[in-house]
Amino acid sequence: MKTSLLAILFIFFVSCSDDDQPVDYLSLNDQEIQQYLEENDLQAEKSDSGLYYIVDTEGTGERPTTTHQVRVAYKGYFTNGNVFDQSSEEGISFNLQQVIRGWTEGITYFKEGGSGMLLVPSHLAYGPNDYMGIPGGSVLIFEIDLLEVY
Repeated sequence: MKTSLLAILFIFFVSCSDDDQPVDYLSLNDQEIQQYLEENDLQAEKSDSGLYYIVDTEGTGERPTTTHQVRVAYKGYFTNGNVFDQSSEEGISFNLQQVIRGWTEGITYFKEGGSGMLLVPSHLAYGPNDYMGIPGGSVLIFEIDLLEVY
């Protein structure tokens, strides 16, 4: 009986190991983004939310707010360069309230006609959950061209 109780307690303590602890994606994503920037000799701004962005061309048209409808041409990929999504050159239209938080915030750093890059940590994208082929906790990089603000 004592042997069975000890075996059950051992299994309980092993199952409660550190493997069950949540992953600190905030820290890991920030390190991954900084490493990507360094390896690619890029200079980015970091917002208070943790979003990194690079404005190559600010643009000359209207600057969108977080509630505007916009048309954006983009290419999305991971820090390893694997592309997970890409629009046509004509772009796609959407309201900035209907996209990931990294886009809702990031697109507002550009004016119509602007282009650049958004480096989105997972807490501003899909979080720790897998989503349509994007592994949970992933940093997402977007090259964007803001074509139109409605």
